[in-house]
Amino acid sequence: MRLLIYRYNMKNISLNIDKALGSITKEQVYAQATKASACNATLQNGNGAGNDFLGWLHLPSSITDAELTDIENTANVLRSKCEVVVAIGIGGSYLGTKAVVEALNNSFDWLLGERKNPVIVYAGHNIGEDYLYELCEVLKGKQFGLINISKSGTTTEPALAFRMLKKQLEDAVGKEEAKQRIVAITDAKRGALRTLADQEGYKTFIIPDNVGGRFSVLTPVGLLPIAVAGINIRDLVTGAVSMEKATDVNIPFADNISEIYAATRNELYKSGKKIEILANFHPKLHYIAEWWKQLYGESEGKEHKGIFPASVDLTTDLHSMGQWIQDGERTIFETVISVEEPNHTVLVPTDEANLDGLNFLAGKRVDEVNKMAELGTQLAHVDGGVPNIKITMPEVSAYYIGQLFYFFERACGISGYMLGVNPFDQPGVEAYKKNMFALLNKPGYEKESEAIKARL
Repeated sequence: MRLLIYRYNMKNISLNIDKALGSITKEQVYAQATKASACNATLQNGNGAGNDFLGWLHLPSSITDAELTDIENTANVLRSKCEVVVAIGIGGSYLGTKAVVEALNNSFDWLLGERKNPVIVYAGHNIGEDYLYELCEVLKGKQFGLINISKSGTTTEPALAFRMLKKQLEDAVGKEEAKQRIVAITDAKRGALRTLADQEGYKTFIIPDNVGGRFSVLTPVGLLPIAVAGINIRDLVTGAVSMEKATDVNIPFADNISEIYAATRNELYKSGKKIEILANFHPKLHYIAEWWKQLYGESEGKEHKGIFPASVDLTTDLHSMGQWIQDGERTIFETVISVEEPNHTVLVPTDEANLDGLNFLAGKRVDEVNKMAELGTQLAHVDGGVPNIKITMPEVSAYYIGQLFYFFERACGISGYMLGVNPFDQPGVEAYKKNMFALLNKPGYEKESEAIKARL
């Protein structure tokens, strides 16, 4: 049974390309309508390159109530046993989770004495010895659990972290109790992690074979740790469902924001804009941008083609990267995520001395100051030759983050097909691994070891 979702009077995120026009015209963008819609239909029909990795396309609307309940119940077990839960994974196996958790949790919750929800920390996304040492040290004396996310169970970074943390957990609470605090999210039938999970009796969830890591945030890969953090995953899925409908092939190009975004960025690319900077004026969206960079970089950077995805947090980075954006090489365009309404209200106070000269702002909301900084920046950058695409979110909430995720995912598939690449593979990721294994003398890499040592 599919999850039935009812939402009334909810806005959608919106897209405005007016200030992206200059180096390209609206007529050029709309001239790509047929191609963009055809690429969307290619996704829908599953007859394009990488069509064995399209499980994300109708994932939101196919999640059942029973599946969500299972995830929520498992999250509650971990919440009842743990002060800290370590999400172990790399790339898409952790970026989506961190994006949601950082966006929706208190920015300073690490300072809060009384916590309702476990702290979510991350491992397996680097091979930093000091990072792992510090993590292991801070977990001493803490009640912690592990969510190990790996389709194969042999990816170096997460496998190394899991080996260490599993031993520490078993030493601390015993093997039987450790089994109750370890969840494996892995392949349905094969792989080292699946074998171990079956042997040990870990609670498991499946990473669907037809969903690549960077598209997996709405599978248990993202939903379980997000639920452990106390965030309403049903709202996240509901938002994604609404955007699945809003970007369907039946929606005309003029109303289909995923198609328009894909067409606009490809036209800008053809005009010489080789770098897309995802900008935001809301610090909680920092890891949304990190997730977006993987999504587009790994999907489109192939065959010596593809827009380079970068990001900035504004106004912070106006005091570091702002000069380059304003006056540097004109090979860039910006996509700005704008949040209509913050979740809290803070007014600027009056100061009798007024030494800082800010009394002209007294009584105004801080967000009004931020919005004028946003508008002023947009005007300055457009005047400086930087086309601006604007995405508007009504608020930072699970519902709208769900919309944003799906919008970017669908647009990414369309954009990759418009570019002429397979958006769903990542052959270049394997190059460093082969060299690393050869340098470490991994069994089976003897010839590669000899060849690389000869080069060195």
